[in-house]
Amino acid sequence: MEQNGKSIVDRGVRLGKTKRVTAQGVADTRNDLNWYLIVDAESHDAAAKMFTSHPHLQIPEASVEVMSIPNPAGM
Repeated sequence: MEQNGKSIVDRGVRLGKTKRVTAQGVADTRNDLNWYLIVDAESHDAAAKMFTSHPHLQIPEASVEVMSIPNPAGM
């Protein structure tokens, strides 16, 4: 947070339980997502590189997934 603090747009929150909605209805499901954070970066690659030294990665088999959010024109 400290190292990339100026790039953080939204510090996010812990994510809750997940529901999957299909044509057959709604059911409980699981995924590995547990938190979100929004950063401002020049590219998807640049955003990913911000997390290469994240302390979370000290946990065996841990990972950080970086997804892009398209910026609508004019925003």
